[in-house]
Amino acid sequence: MPLGLKRFQQARDLHFITFSCYRRLPYLADPEPKYLVEQILEHTRARHNAHIYAFVLMPEHVHLLINETFDLPLAMFLKSLKQETSRKLKRDQPHFWQPRYYDFNVRTPEKFSEKVRYIHRNPVTRGLVEQPDLYPWSSYIHYASGIQGTVTIESGWAIRTQPE
Repeated sequence: MPLGLKRFQQARDLHFITFSCYRRLPYLADPEPKYLVEQILEHTRARHNAHIYAFVLMPEHVHLLINETFDLPLAMFLKSLKQETSRKLKRDQPHFWQPRYYDFNVRTPEKFSEKVRYIHRNPVTRGLVEQPDLYPWSSYIHYASGIQGTVTIESGWAIRTQPE
């Protein structure tokens, strides 16, 4: 771990997570790998009882807004997700994902809203689409309509209480 980097996990916070494809190469540029990552994300979420509040799959990175699961540390959740996707997607590349990830603890409703907006606006900011509803690999459609996609999203449309 780099000197001075501290992670504040197991604090029952939500986490804004970013992880990137190896060397930030656009391994997720095509629809097929994005569909597979969505399926594996949902499978991993369900297996570990994680709550995902927002996500977006960009061509070379992923953003998640997620809780800490009670049966598995967040780092292990991400390791499981990245290993499974890597096994299925890396083909002839030496690696699929960068080994590290960015983690920001979300502790206030204002930061929650800020991170959800950031996640959903990322494809627009990057010039991939003109409006968030035109980008199918994010949780935006769920927030706009309540319709669940491949990944189950915790939102005002589908509120569940977290176990204590």
